[in-house]
Amino acid sequence: MSEKPTDDAAQTVVMVRRREIFDNIQRLDLFTGISDRTAGTRALSMYKVVMPPGGAAEPHSHRDYETAIFILSGRIETRYGDGLKQSMKHEAGDFVFIPAGVPHQPVNLSDTETAEAIVARNDPSEQENVIPYQAE
Repeated sequence: MSEKPTDDAAQTVVMVRRREIFDNIQRLDLFTGISDRTAGTRALSMYKVVMPPGGAAEPHSHRDYETAIFILSGRIETRYGDGLKQSMKHEAGDFVFIPAGVPHQPVNLSDTETAEAIVARNDPSEQENVIPYQAE
């Protein structure tokens, strides 16, 4: 459920109560949250991501925006940089920052448990500026 403001009500509080997954380039379970489409945002978006056991996103980068992630549960390895040759491991309670344009691929390190995170970006759209990345 979303109570999106009209142009006349741009200065109103909006609540989004949705539990639907939306299609995405990363091929992960992304649950609709705050975005231009759901809340009329102009400069940010936020949503929940759920990675299945052993799951991984498609490698990608984000054109012209930064990403902040808070790991809610599980252990995730983020492969990043040129050819995805660098990596960093994260666990519940960690904050992660990904600069604009950096190729990356999150991978759930568990074969038995899901991993969940909240993702915030300084881009109001959910997918328009996600760029698939081909690691060499």
